[in-house]
Amino acid sequence: MRHHAGWADVFHIDTESADSITGFYPDRETVGPPVSYSVRAVLARFPTLEAARAAREGAVSEWRKHDAAVRDAEAKLRDAEKAREDAWLNCLRDAAKAS
Repeated sequence: MRHHAGWADVFHIDTESADSITGFYPDRETVGPPVSYSVRAVLARFPTLEAARAAREGAVSEWRKHDAAVRDAEAKLRDAEKAREDAWLNCLRDAAKAS
């Protein structure tokens, strides 16, 4: 299941053509009907399911290393948006007082 942009699903490739790949997600609780994606959607290929899972877990660990910086940036963004909104409202209030 895709939790966020940094989470990679393990996808088993059954068939492949020049422009698409068809397969299934072995980690999902219920394996549904095969799905197809464009070739561009596949980021990496691994020789075994275990290698794919290990790569995914390593990538998630790398993703998590940046969580604090992302939270800090989001807090700064919220502060900047609040300052912009306050400036907008103050400008409107000042214009109303001046008229």
